Amino acid sequence: MLTWNDILNYVKNGNPEPPRVVIRSDAEWKERLTDEQYRITRQHGTEAPGTDQSCTRFEPGIYTCVCCGNILFDSEQKFDSGTGWPSFTQPVLENAIRYLSDDSHGMIRVECECNVCQAHLGHVFPDGPAPSGLRYCMNSGALERHTSAQGLIETAVFGGGCFWCTEAIFKNINGVIKVEPGYAGGTLNDPTYKEVCSGLTGHAEVIRITYEPQLIDYASLIRIHMTTHDPTTLNKQGNDTGTQYRSIIFYQNEQQKKEALEEINHLAGIYEDPIVTEVQPLVRFYPAETYHSDYFAKHPNEPYCQFVIEPKVSKYRKALAQLQKK
Repeated sequence: MLTWNDILNYVKNGNPEPPRVVIRSDAEWKERLTDEQYRITRQHGTEAPGTDQSCTRFEPGIYTCVCCGNILFDSEQKFDSGTGWPSFTQPVLENAIRYLSDDSHGMIRVECECNVCQAHLGHVFPDGPAPSGLRYCMNSGALERHTSAQGLIETAVFGGGCFWCTEAIFKNINGVIKVEPGYAGGTLNDPTYKEVCSGLTGHAEVIRITYEPQLIDYASLIRIHMTTHDPTTLNKQGNDTGTQYRSIIFYQNEQQKKEALEEINHLAGIYEDPIVTEVQPLVRFYPAETYHSDYFAKHPNEPYCQFVIEPKVSKYRKALAQLQKK
C-alpha cells in the first residue's frame, strides 16, 4: 500500500519503472482523443468540478488511462471526497502512476501522470481516508471506466503450503498486480488463523493472485504454482504438516478448471510420485488477518523467514528470473 511518504520519495528520487511505454506524436494524440481529453491529458488541463457523474458513482469496474489503456484504479478504492472530482485511495498497480512536483498556481502539489504514456491525470493529496491517507483527485476526462474487469484483470486462487512462502514467490512475477493471503475450502465462515491452524475447519492456506492476463496467462501461473512447491506430498510441505497446507487449485469457472487439469496432467510425468493436488471450485475466499500480508518482507529476520522462506524464495527467483518484475 502506498503512503504519502512513498509518494514524496518518488517525487524526490525518481519514479518506479513503468509496466510498458507508449509514445505517440502530438498529431496522433489529437487524432485519437476528443478535444477535451486532449486538453486535459496532453495539455495538463483541469475540468470543472462536477463535470461528470463518475465522482459519485461506485459501481464495480476498472478505470484505465483514456490515452493508452493503462490500468489505473479499481472502483473498490473509490470514495466520495466531496470535491466534485473522482477520488481514489490507491492505484491498482504501484507503478501505474508517475509523480511530479507541480508548483503552478502559486502552490506546491504532487501531479499524477500515467506512467505508461505520461498523460496528465490529476493530483494526489495526503488528506484521504485511512489506511493510506491518500486522495487521488483525478479528472474524469482522463479516465475510461470499464464496467467489467473481464479481460483486464483476473484472479487465481492456489494453496501450496504456508501462504507466507507462496505470497513471497508470486508477488514479484511480472503481470501480477497483488497477492493476498487467505483461507478457502473449509466449512467455517470467516475463520481465524488460529482456527485454520487447528486443522478442524477444513480450510487451506491460500493466496488470491490478481493479475493482468495480457502479461501472464492462467496456465503460466499454474505452472509456477505446481513447480514452486511439492505437489506430491499429501497435506504437507516440508516441516509444515496438516490439511491447511494441502496442495490445491481453486477454479472460478470451467475454463480455469480445464486448464488446471491439463497442466496437472502435463506435469505428471515430471515427478516420480503421483501428484496429489486437488482441483476444487472456489466457494468463497476469506482474506487472512492483515498482519499476514507481506509477512516475509516485513519480518525477514524471523527464524522461519530466514531458514524456510528465504532459501525457497531465492531458489525460485533464480529459476523464474525471466518472469520477474524488472
